[in-house]
Amino acid sequence: MAARKIARRKMLLNLAGGAGAIAAANILSRRARAAEFVFKYGNNTPVTGPLTIESIAAAKRINEESNGRLEVQVFPDNQLGGDASMLSQIRYGSLEMMHVAGLVLGTLVPVSSLQGVAFAFTDYDQAWGAMDGELGDLIHRAIEKAGLVALRMVWDSGFREVSSSTHPINTPADFKDFKIRVPGGPMWVSLFSALGASPVFIDATQLYTGLKTKLADGAETSLTVMDLFKFYEVQRYISLTNHQWECHWVLVNAAAWRKLPEDLQEIVTRNFAKGGQAEREASKKLNNSLRSQMEARGVTFNTTDPAPFREALVKAGYYRDWEAKFGAENWSVLQKYAPGLSRT
Repeated sequence: MAARKIARRKMLLNLAGGAGAIAAANILSRRARAAEFVFKYGNNTPVTGPLTIESIAAAKRINEESNGRLEVQVFPDNQLGGDASMLSQIRYGSLEMMHVAGLVLGTLVPVSSLQGVAFAFTDYDQAWGAMDGELGDLIHRAIEKAGLVALRMVWDSGFREVSSSTHPINTPADFKDFKIRVPGGPMWVSLFSALGASPVFIDATQLYTGLKTKLADGAETSLTVMDLFKFYEVQRYISLTNHQWECHWVLVNAAAWRKLPEDLQEIVTRNFAKGGQAEREASKKLNNSLRSQMEARGVTFNTTDPAPFREALVKAGYYRDWEAKFGAENWSVLQKYAPGLSRT
């Protein structure tokens, strides 16, 4: 059998001349170097976003450092389906890796929404410190108990703001009868219902169309996502509410992860941690620079005072209800990093 393969290689090289010989050699070489493991990786972020850019860079490093033994194929921008679909694929093994927001993962692992409690964090360093510390450890353990593998370094999704096609949001009263698109997680629904808005679920793949056709008056997400999805074409106002900070976890199908030798697991972990650190800084820088760019496109910005919104949430029982759902012990961990958070 080996002799036949060698003879076939010689035949291809002898029959093809010049560029043809090189092409034939490359084909055989690629086949000889076929990856032992192939991981499909999906996310919901356009290819120009920091999360996708750094994921592609991490995949390239993994391929190089593993000498081609592990190939990570990147499928951004919902190419493999929306978050719910990819999360199901991860659980049942048809997808090996994905990035998923903590608040979305909360539908499966409830405590993964803990960092998304409204107005918990005021700046990036506070949020990153919590997720690199005891709060991140708590959530990571819960994800693992749910039968999923989560890489420990979380990536940044930024502080979430509110866009609108009808009027700016300055106070809680401005949310009355306001149809706001939410990704579907219970914490988003709870938050905006408590503020008097009408949450509407629209999948990310239909978000731009939903806003354009007025299925929702507005939406809430980071400035990075608003820019990537061209909200400035269909939304006139952006209110800088900073109502939530969100992160992304890198999930891996448990069976696929166990099949990887330890050296390849280390290469994946290290390179996605490196990518996460770079993505955090890129996301922060981009979010801080987008206001002027979007204002130049005709969007009107306003900055809100968080105090009236917190007061409205206290009155509605939002914090009391979520402390009860998360449990006093888990809530106390959040309190260590968000000491000003009201419970009453």
